[in-house]
Amino acid sequence: MLQNIRDNSQGWIAKTIIGVIVALMALTGFDAIFKATTHTNDAAKVNGEEISQNELSQAVDMQRRQLMQQLGKDFDASLLDEKMLRESALKGLIDRKLLLQGAEQSKFAFSEGALDQVILQTPEFQVDGKFSSERFDQVIRQLGYTRMQFRQMLAQEMLIGQLRAGVAGSGFVTDAEVLAFARLEKQTRDFASLNVKADPAAVKLTDDEVKAYYDEHAKEFMTPEQVVVDYVELKKSSFFDQVAVKDEDLQAAYQKEIANLSEQRRAAHILIEVNDKTTDAQAKAKIEEVQARLAKGEKFEALAKEFSQDPGSANNGGDLGFAGPGVYDPAFEKALYALNKDQVSEPVRTDFGYHLIKLLGVEAPEVPTLASLKDKLTRELKTQQVEQRFVEATKQLEDSAFEASDLAQPAADLKLTVHTSKPFGREGGEGIAANRAVVSAAFSQEVLEENANSTGIELDPETVVVLRAKEHLKPEQLPLEAVNTAIRAQLTKEHASAAAKTKADQLIASLRDGKTPLDKAVEGQNWKVVTAATRAQEGVDPTVLQALFRMPKPAAKGKPTFSSVTLQDGSLMIVRLDGVNEAVAPTDEEKAQYRRFLASREGQQDFAAFRKQLESQADIKRY
Repeated sequence: MLQNIRDNSQGWIAKTIIGVIVALMALTGFDAIFKATTHTNDAAKVNGEEISQNELSQAVDMQRRQLMQQLGKDFDASLLDEKMLRESALKGLIDRKLLLQGAEQSKFAFSEGALDQVILQTPEFQVDGKFSSERFDQVIRQLGYTRMQFRQMLAQEMLIGQLRAGVAGSGFVTDAEVLAFARLEKQTRDFASLNVKADPAAVKLTDDEVKAYYDEHAKEFMTPEQVVVDYVELKKSSFFDQVAVKDEDLQAAYQKEIANLSEQRRAAHILIEVNDKTTDAQAKAKIEEVQARLAKGEKFEALAKEFSQDPGSANNGGDLGFAGPGVYDPAFEKALYALNKDQVSEPVRTDFGYHLIKLLGVEAPEVPTLASLKDKLTRELKTQQVEQRFVEATKQLEDSAFEASDLAQPAADLKLTVHTSKPFGREGGEGIAANRAVVSAAFSQEVLEENANSTGIELDPETVVVLRAKEHLKPEQLPLEAVNTAIRAQLTKEHASAAAKTKADQLIASLRDGKTPLDKAVEGQNWKVVTAATRAQEGVDPTVLQALFRMPKPAAKGKPTFSSVTLQDGSLMIVRLDGVNEAVAPTDEEKAQYRRFLASREGQQDFAAFRKQLESQADIKRY
């Protein structure tokens, strides 16, 4: 099982960490699991285990931050409806809770050593191919984790990964299913097609038809409801020129920065696990046996390869590479930092068994100069001040807007300019109206009907606006003259397509009856013949291919089956199926590929069904 975890560390585990860093996680809200230690209001309960409102709020916030980090500064977070975002986050928290409970009930587990190896071998935590404690801290800080919180999150991910692999990995298919799939997948079809073009020029419309269509679809021909808003915009960037960094603050930040540097220690270990098959006494006896052989002069590396039950390091002589404080189990770390180079510890007991630990090397931290860090620290200190100024100004803007009857006073208080938007509808528009939160606020009851200023609206982490309705343009009926051309174009297309359909149906009937020869041109147009067409045949409209492979097999040679497909321009394509070519038996390699594909699909379906079962059997209460 440990080997499986190690193998997966370069697969789903690595992908999980990458996903945490750069993308929206499939199951949201991991951060919240660790931050809410006390709460009074629950968002949900899953089999008696609480999900707090605080957890939910933090999960929503994490979703939003990750989307913005993934999609860049131009991403408009307000495009996601807040209610939808909360529902998605809550569902993610509930799903995660169910899966963790399912993993616990199924007795899935892994060693602390396996978790260490995942962290040490993750490329995102490495510099020049080696684990970097500083890089590790930098990445997890960006995610809002402490080291312990990140280990807890990753441990839960590994449990869920084991559960997923256990359920989905059990999917299998029979030989008959593989052969049936291969027969359908490799089947080809011989067909011919003939285009019956729609002729818009032959359509004659009367004014009465146009008027009747206009009257029948009157609600479709209305001017959109629109609004014009005044707004003030508060930008964080405007405060950067207003703040300065004192020398003493810069010095203090430098001292804090270098204080976080720590030496890296390269450890090797031999692990004897304590588990369902090996008792504490048995494991202790085994590690003492290894210790005795070590004392007689045998090589640590050779003994690690022979005895260590940590597959992530055993083949490398127990070598774990360089790491800083906070990576290993506390007992393991305490013993490691008490060693001198090339010294081996006494047996160390952790939650996962007994270890012999050897210190292979020590790397002292390289302390940068103040001059080399000055620009970076100055930016960070200014950013902190700007953030505080921005928060204070945002609150001032909201308070002032709440009390004011227009935007003139709030703008004057903060030396801002009142801007006016172009008219926009509920679907949004250009500029500020491209933001969904702005559109929602502009058409809200408070702003549109009660003539109040909006609350602060975050366009992005750098910008907040407050708006006020200036003009409400209600829907009005468009005159017939304004839509006459559009109606005529629509009716012309419909009539032309209907005429082409009638003509195609008549031609198909004639072909079936033998009145029209199958091997001759029709009205000067030759059949376009394709032999042995596959389901992904190039040069054939996908709609035609879809219809082709749904058609029944011809009753006999010379007795084709027919169908017709309406194309985007309103024309009809007559499809003549001449023959179905059964595939040759698949090769062993093809059967193996089909088996893997079908088993994977079966496994995914099994895991989805398992999750559904967990949900259906659970006591879930949403508040």
